[in-house]
Amino acid sequence: MEKGKKSIWPYLLVLPALLVVICVVFIPVCNAILMSFQSYDLRRPNDIGFVGFANYVEVFKDPLFWSSLWRTILWVVFGVGFQFVFGFILALLLNRNFRGRGVVRAVSLIPWVTPGVLIGLMWRWMYDGNYGVINDLLMKLHIIDQPIAFLAQTTTAFPSVIITIIWQGVPFFALMLLAGLQGISGDLYEAAAIDGANWFQRLFRITIPSLKNTIFVTTLLRIIWVANSVDVIFNMTSGGPAYSTQTLSVYVYNKGTALNLSYAATMSILLTLLLCLVSVPYLKQMLKKN
Repeated sequence: MEKGKKSIWPYLLVLPALLVVICVVFIPVCNAILMSFQSYDLRRPNDIGFVGFANYVEVFKDPLFWSSLWRTILWVVFGVGFQFVFGFILALLLNRNFRGRGVVRAVSLIPWVTPGVLIGLMWRWMYDGNYGVINDLLMKLHIIDQPIAFLAQTTTAFPSVIITIIWQGVPFFALMLLAGLQGISGDLYEAAAIDGANWFQRLFRITIPSLKNTIFVTTLLRIIWVANSVDVIFNMTSGGPAYSTQTLSVYVYNKGTALNLSYAATMSILLTLLLCLVSVPYLKQMLKKN
């Protein structure tokens, strides 16, 4: 090939993936943006037409939108926060040498590889007030005197679904952080031990700083996934009782299944913009590296 002449092969190899992204991501996003400026309710097909920012005004006046947004923030903060804490502890344990470590590592991934629909159904049965195993254990331990309908009470439903999403996401953090831990040189710990550093000093001076980029990226990814999560909550409570477990993504899904597509599209665009703001620190860091 002549010097300075570009080959077309790299572009041809990337083209199939690019076409998939355009069809699966770009076109639906553009369609959702267009739909958010229309009155697009399939229950009234004759009234479909351009309405400008009317949907956005209606969303901002909707108290359910604001309550769902606040609940989404709590859902992400507590869900992702405890996933990270327990995942980090699990990663530290799995990084140690002990008999049967490979089996324990494989078993610990079960919550992560289990489909969200199945997780929602499984935990709904476990929380059931009549035959749920959680009530049975609490009563046998004499912690409670009578069964609790965890998913039927506004005071217990939301904490219950948060516990479920924590259980699901812990293995993801454990797996990613474990990979980072195995990349840290043992010489650093040996040198620190010789200098008299205790376990906590080695943790905060070596382990966590070395995992800074891994923690940042995995937390950002998990924030986006949890904020968009629908399957677990929908299969456990469908957003109830009395909207007490309705996050913004669940509200979007409920509006979409109710055929009010323009309203659902408007809220999904707003959720996307919020998640883009969350991604800004990551983009800044990537630009600094480049």
